Amino acid sequence: MKTVMVNGTFDVLHPGHIALLNTARSYGDWLIVAIDTDRRVKELKGEKRPVNTQRDRRIMLENLKAVDIVEYFDSTEELIELMKHYKPDVYLKGSDWKKDIPSTAEQYCNQVIYYDRVGNYSTTNTIQNIINRG
Repeated sequence: MKTVMVNGTFDVLHPGHIALLNTARSYGDWLIVAIDTDRRVKELKGEKRPVNTQRDRRIMLENLKAVDIVEYFDSTEELIELMKHYKPDVYLKGSDWKKDIPSTAEQYCNQVIYYDRVGNYSTTNTIQNIINRG
């Protein structure tokens, strides 16, 4: 069985997330999605985030047909521990996050693939569009 791993916040799901997850799944038989904890999201993106709690984000992701398992991580070290545990064949990451890939990812994953963003989708843009409508 070939495993694939992706990670991210996945706060407000949009078509870009779905395309990323479907592409990730196409590289293997088992897709592991690691999501940032609420504490980590606040630290990285500000006090008003996440919009959806880690529990809600997990429920949404677990119910997508491409996703097999969802795990939380609260630090880069915990993400690396997940990589050590699952030893994914493929680690897929959005190319706009290249600088944030743990340097050890290649030690625990057979292949690292960068995925280019689809369209202009982003959670930040989605949230701003909602605010602008108010």
